[in-house]
Amino acid sequence: MSKTVKIRKGANIPLSGSAEKVKGEATFASSFAIKPTDFHGLIPKLVVKQGAEVKAGSVLFYDKYNEHVKFVSPVSGEVAEVVRGEKRKILEVRIVADSNQAAETFDVSDVSTGEKVKQALLAAGYWPFIKQRPYDVIADPKDTPKSIFVSGFDSAPLGPDYDFALHGQNADFQKGIDALKTMTNGAVHLSTRPGGAADTVFGAASGVEKNTFSGPHPAGNVGIQIHHIDPVNKGERVWAINAQAVAMIGRFLNSGKADFSKTIALAGSQVEKPRYFTTHIGASAKSIVDGKLVDGDNRVISGNPLTGSNVGVDGYLGFYDDVVSVLPEGKEPQFLGWIAPNFNKFSLSRSYFSWLMPKKGGYALNTSMNGEDRAFVVSGEYENVLPMDIYPVYLLKAIMTKDIEKMENLGIYEIAPEDMALCEYACTSKIEVQNIVRSGIDLAIQELG
Repeated sequence: MSKTVKIRKGANIPLSGSAEKVKGEATFASSFAIKPTDFHGLIPKLVVKQGAEVKAGSVLFYDKYNEHVKFVSPVSGEVAEVVRGEKRKILEVRIVADSNQAAETFDVSDVSTGEKVKQALLAAGYWPFIKQRPYDVIADPKDTPKSIFVSGFDSAPLGPDYDFALHGQNADFQKGIDALKTMTNGAVHLSTRPGGAADTVFGAASGVEKNTFSGPHPAGNVGIQIHHIDPVNKGERVWAINAQAVAMIGRFLNSGKADFSKTIALAGSQVEKPRYFTTHIGASAKSIVDGKLVDGDNRVISGNPLTGSNVGVDGYLGFYDDVVSVLPEGKEPQFLGWIAPNFNKFSLSRSYFSWLMPKKGGYALNTSMNGEDRAFVVSGEYENVLPMDIYPVYLLKAIMTKDIEKMENLGIYEIAPEDMALCEYACTSKIEVQNIVRSGIDLAIQELG
């Protein structure tokens, strides 16, 4: 049964530079990369060598502990380099793209059952788009989830508008929804903002439970939506998938052809004309930002400013990211530091004067933390921005002390790092909350399975 949920806790960070609903022309990238580090807990086993010719959909590596889960090239070309880190850890598999693109084709003539859908998605490399709660890792294809969640909006600062990005892809999105329905005995939940038009991609979708969420970020986070609609208990599995990935799966099942193109937003105060571009998964950041930025010392982030990765101009778009955010670096010292009066900074506390101007437009914030690590104090800030029925500070302390029983009781099965990103932003003590949560999830996987 569809629900309407009003989120009261949380906060919208009004950054300037949100992408206009305009599609620009992007240069087709000359190089792409698939990064095993995008898939937490993955130990990759390579199946290609440097110099190998690949097509879009050709397997690059697979999961050592689940060889059916494959990771494929997003484009056709040549494997230019396998970038390794310490202890020969694989960091990136880079592909130099061909001028004329070719793709692998797959038999999708019969995807009437969940098992057949799974086989098709596993073979073509689409399975990693499906993640599970608990633990926020790639779903195990052997599981049957009690429900599947699709978030139709991104409430994070500078987040993309999925309705705009998916405009005209109704048939592909519906095909993706139909495929998801075959893999669960429960409902497929589609969450949107209230007031969406019936003729949009999400409004026209059928066969789903349509839930509406109002309120500030993190209302768009799928973890928050799961918590309010169908919470995860011990031993249960709920799957989640990005709205664009649903359309990509539908496009694949409609054509049988591997196609990893997607629409991404280029946003941020350092972008001259923030807008949307069509590219492919793993595209070089340079192909997206080149010639589009304001001069200065800029930080190029794959993802939103709260949870994204600093990839720089020479890096590559993350597998799950739908936005490239560009902010000014905060390297210049400020007179009197964070205590200086300032009308151009935003704060969730009353450190600055933003609370006096609630209707002010966007803030051109830089990447400065305005402080350094301090003692972990209980201030009540976390509870104000986390709309979940858990005690975040106690959970973090249980993780830090590796108290497994308390972690279970305090909600480790429901939480993901992105759900507590606002806690990190609001934290007076500058605690790296997301890293702590991820370490707790790793410990839970190891100890609890």
